[in-house]
Amino acid sequence: MPVFHSPDQFYAVMKEVFDYVVQHPDHIDSFMRSNLVIRMNTTEPETEILLDGRQPPMEVFYGPRPGRANLEISLPADLLHNLWLGKESTQKAFYTGKIRTRGNLLKAMQLADVFAEAERIYPAVARRYQLPGTE
Repeated sequence: MPVFHSPDQFYAVMKEVFDYVVQHPDHIDSFMRSNLVIRMNTTEPETEILLDGRQPPMEVFYGPRPGRANLEISLPADLLHNLWLGKESTQKAFYTGKIRTRGNLLKAMQLADVFAEAERIYPAVARRYQLPGTE
């Protein structure tokens, strides 16, 4: 059974996570200096989040958006959940093809601080939503 019951539930959780990240810009300096736009697509449920680091503050858009991104990341929503809970390895997920990317992968390194900050806050948010694996 999937962790997220619907795109709306996924977006609600992610909005809380990324609202926190945006409120702490000192933790995402390298991403904000990167001038990147990152599109993250998930499956089960099908969602899209756009992270725009072209100018402060970082903007986050939920749902399909037109335009190109410098880097596109695709992964199952359950995998993102497990990555941010520390139950799966990001490196292993990349190497086994569970995470697919399109664009300049070297630029993905600029996303590391955003994801590290999201990973730091995610367990508390996931517990509030009583998501599986957070008991």
